[in-house]
Amino acid sequence: MATRSSSFGNNVVRFNKGLKYTAKLPKGFAVLNPFTGNPETMVVMKKFYDKFYSDSSKRWFIIGINPSRHGAGVTGVPFTDTKRLADVCGIQMKSAHTHEVSSVFMYEMIKQYGGPEKFYSKFYINSPFPLAIVRNATEDKWLNANYYDDAELYNCVKDYMIETLRNHISMGLHTSVAFVLGKKNADFIRDINNEHKLFGELVVLDHPRYIQQYKSKQRDLYIDMYLRAFEATNR
Repeated sequence: MATRSSSFGNNVVRFNKGLKYTAKLPKGFAVLNPFTGNPETMVVMKKFYDKFYSDSSKRWFIIGINPSRHGAGVTGVPFTDTKRLADVCGIQMKSAHTHEVSSVFMYEMIKQYGGPEKFYSKFYINSPFPLAIVRNATEDKWLNANYYDDAELYNCVKDYMIETLRNHISMGLHTSVAFVLGKKNADFIRDINNEHKLFGELVVLDHPRYIQQYKSKQRDLYIDMYLRAFEATNR
């Protein structure tokens, strides 16, 4: 999927352009592809990866769950709502305006790391299931869902997740260490990794949404945990 002659960013853009999920899903679940739902999503996503990933340097992988409707489900950039995309990354999205709580934490952490240029030169964030999943709550209401919320859902998407993780690696990722966001997410990624030997060590970090919702008063402590974990990449 990725090519050695291409930049890391071009590989990501190519990957995103080719995303589709055609396998079955349990009743009451649906998959949303942000890159086909809004034409501007593809435009701003490409600007982001052209700006921060225009080289062929290897990155360390930070593994999320699956995109939310208000973060990457709109911007096409993991953990990045339209506010952070404009104010921090310098990329304006005109057709949508979103606020996503996980993005608040991530960009405060990125600021303390040294800013987006420094952070994204070393790290790549994405998900084993890179499309948004929603579940039907009422007749006309859909809510965010995680790939692990339902056993049948996970069984449906597991093979796609394994293929996606391999595609991420092929873009140019270090595999000796990977960082997993969310303890429940880590349980499933660990099982996949034990079976398929994709990464050496998995370092588990609390998920930004959990931190913002339940531990916001200790946010600085959690940011320090992230930064200390990332120090391992300097050795």
